[in-house]
Amino acid sequence: MIEVDHLTVAFDGNVAVRDVSFRVAEGESFGIVGESGSGKSTILRTIMRLNRQTAGTIRVDGLDAATAPRRELARKVQMVFQDPYASLHPRYVIGQQITEPMRINGIENAEQRTANLLDLIGLGQAYRFRFPHELSGGQRQRVAIARAIALSPRILLLDEPTSALDVSIQAEILNLLNRLRRELTLTFVIVSHDLAVISYMCERLMVMRSAEPVESLTRAELRSGAIRSDYTRALIAAA
Repeated sequence: MIEVDHLTVAFDGNVAVRDVSFRVAEGESFGIVGESGSGKSTILRTIMRLNRQTAGTIRVDGLDAATAPRRELARKVQMVFQDPYASLHPRYVIGQQITEPMRINGIENAEQRTANLLDLIGLGQAYRFRFPHELSGGQRQRVAIARAIALSPRILLLDEPTSALDVSIQAEILNLLNRLRRELTLTFVIVSHDLAVISYMCERLMVMRSAEPVESLTRAELRSGAIRSDYTRALIAAA
C-alpha cells in the first residue's frame, strides 16, 4: 500500500529526513518511533504532500504521491494530526466539518454518511451541532478520525494520535482505531515517541534518529528484546 524509496526532505538546506525507505502491506499497521526532531512527522506530512520531497519516491496504493491529482490522493490516504483542537475549525459545528470533505469530493448522501460516522466513532448524532470547544480532547480526536475516514480512504496516517490526550482517554482512542482498522480494512502508519503505543498498535516499526533510520523491528522482536542497535536499547530504557 505504501512504498517509500530513498526519501530525503530538506528545508532551506537543513535535512529533516535522510534516505529513508520502507514498505507497508495492505491491512498492516506500521510504526515510526524516535525522539523529537528525528523526522517522524515529516515523513507523514511528505506522504500527504504537505511537504515537498527533495529526493526519492513515494507510492501510495500505486499512485506517485508527488504527482498524483490531489483529490485522487486524498481518496487513498488521510491523516489524523497530533492536536485535535488545532486541526478542527473553531467556528464550524462538528457535523459540518465531517460533511465538508465529502461535499468537496462529490460524495452522495453526505448528510446521512455524517450521521453514520458519528455513530461509528461512538459519539452519536447529538454531537452534530456542537462546536469543537464544547467537546473534550478525546471527543475532538474522535471527530478528527471521523473526518479522516469520511472519504473512505484505504490508508490512515496517524501523527501521535494520543499524545495530546489524558492517559485515561488514550486507551479508548487506540481501541477505536484498532476496531476501525478491522471493520474498514485500513492500513495504518503511526508516528509516536511512546513505544508502548507502537507495541500495542503495530506489527512492525522503524526507529529514527537525527533524520535517519536506525533499524526496523517486528513487534515480537521489540517485546523479546531482540534489538541490534544501541540507540534503540537506550530509547527503550528511556521509555
